[in-house]
Amino acid sequence: MSSYQSLGPIKEHVYKEKHVGGVTLKDVESHMWVKEFAAFLKKSGKLNVPKWTDIVKTATFKELPPKDNDWYYVRSAALLRRVYLRQGVGCGALRKIYGGRINRGSAPSHHKPASASVIRHCLKGLEEMKLIAKHPDGGRMITSAGRRDADRIASQVMSSSNVE
Repeated sequence: MSSYQSLGPIKEHVYKEKHVGGVTLKDVESHMWVKEFAAFLKKSGKLNVPKWTDIVKTATFKELPPKDNDWYYVRSAALLRRVYLRQGVGCGALRKIYGGRINRGSAPSHHKPASASVIRHCLKGLEEMKLIAKHPDGGRMITSAGRRDADRIASQVMSSSNVE
């Protein structure tokens, strides 16, 4: 049995071959990292959560707002991960990523983008925390503090997955 069993065969190979030093965000499972980073954002208390988060929908094609009370922290963590992986990504591209299928009854379904307001507010909150900044060519990029926090959480996720 390998100590990297929970990482899966692809991640195990990448981790053993490439990384002699530290663990980065790319080395851990995305859903585990997003959950941990959302908990970090909530615990830090520095992310300003708007008052309207309990009534707003995340997209026009949704019927109800999210059931999870901490969805704003989860979305912010997921957005930070996207900016980490692709520097210079803007609000329009993130709308496409987080968009989905709209049910048009008997007519064929189409893709609709997510709410720009929610994404924009999350990005502004992450900017206020100095985790991301505006890219000179447009969009957003991760700062050194954001990369440090993301990689620190990734190493915590990696160590907790190795223990289990």
